[in-house]
Amino acid sequence: MQFDFKLFKKRPYIDRTFWVLYIMLIGVAAVALFSATSDLVFDEESTSIIGPVGRQICFLLAGCVLAYVVQFIPSRIVTGFGYLVFAVSLLLVYSLLWDGNPLAEAKNGAARWIKIGVTFQPAELAKLGLLVTVADLLTKGRTDEERNKYFWWTVGLTVAACFPIMVSNMSTAVLLAGIVFLMWILARVPWKKILIVAAVALSMGVSVYMIGEFFYVRPGKKATGMFARITVWAKRVDDFVDERKKSDAAEFRLTDENRQRSLAKVAVMRGGKTPFGVGPGNSQERDYLPLAYEDYIFAIIVEESGIIGAVFLIFIYLAILFRACFASSKFYGDQRAMLTVMGLALMITCQAFVSMAVSVGLGPVTGQPLPLISHGGTSAIVTSLYFGMMMGVSREQEEMRDRQHLSAVESEQDAPEIILQNI
Repeated sequence: MQFDFKLFKKRPYIDRTFWVLYIMLIGVAAVALFSATSDLVFDEESTSIIGPVGRQICFLLAGCVLAYVVQFIPSRIVTGFGYLVFAVSLLLVYSLLWDGNPLAEAKNGAARWIKIGVTFQPAELAKLGLLVTVADLLTKGRTDEERNKYFWWTVGLTVAACFPIMVSNMSTAVLLAGIVFLMWILARVPWKKILIVAAVALSMGVSVYMIGEFFYVRPGKKATGMFARITVWAKRVDDFVDERKKSDAAEFRLTDENRQRSLAKVAVMRGGKTPFGVGPGNSQERDYLPLAYEDYIFAIIVEESGIIGAVFLIFIYLAILFRACFASSKFYGDQRAMLTVMGLALMITCQAFVSMAVSVGLGPVTGQPLPLISHGGTSAIVTSLYFGMMMGVSREQEEMRDRQHLSAVESEQDAPEIILQNI
């Protein structure tokens, strides 16, 4: 299948609903970044707020252009590109396990970045590649034996992707595995297989927590080597559980460990005093919340826009998922298209809700960015790719339905002439 450059001029079958939701998120991101960035909080490379905000705006604009281009690329080419991205990103995330990797860049004790001219997170690309690969593999089998083979292929590839990601970012690995789990359900994989894999994964997760808790956290030991962050994982779970037992005074006694969580809660409480919050640009906690424009940006949004702004943002993310469901319901017989769109939409929505839950204290600290809104170039570009691919699949399916409808109409018109000729 060849790429038709004339599509750029014709702009047929563009999914305007996805585009509206995408542009709305970009608008919220622009406002939130300026609101959450303080003169007192710079990044490592800037001496003013213009640096981080300006770079992020550039990433958002680049992502917008990329989404527009990708929506016109045939889905088969996108699927092939997804395999390539997955293979390359898998090599990169495994390279981060090498202590002497000269390309690796660590922040806060976690090596999640690769620096090759530009700095990016290969885990974000691995997420994209895995979802596209799984969507394709789950629809390849024609017989029960083939479907069983491809299912176990998706299990193996998911484990291969989640293991290196887990070493530096447990929450991303768990989130990615959860989305693949939902895709198995959508693909109607037999429940027996799903439950077996889920039971094994759950037992392994509990085992990792128990090892971190009883071998390192409670004895006061420090883990080293590949699983040095096992104590971080266990402590975050412990801190979340312990906070439910503390009094208000104890909860807001600031320490280095609870500073982000506590200040985020203060921001949420300030915004909750009125339905509209304290107003845009009037945040106080952005001056004290470390890197407020990253993982905890939702807390600043709530502080400045109150419950109205929070509900509006939640509505946008839910609308993305609902639009994906509606579009997928019209993909007659094309399960690969349905799984691709639903997998990408689920990743955006679930990641958003995890990030928002952490910001308001409803979950343990995870470090998940708010899609397209939190500061981060790799996340902005990859999320834009998600939108471009979803819009591309939707456009292709709409065009295919119209062609089938036109063909059926032409067949009905030709039918009387054929009957007369036979007479």
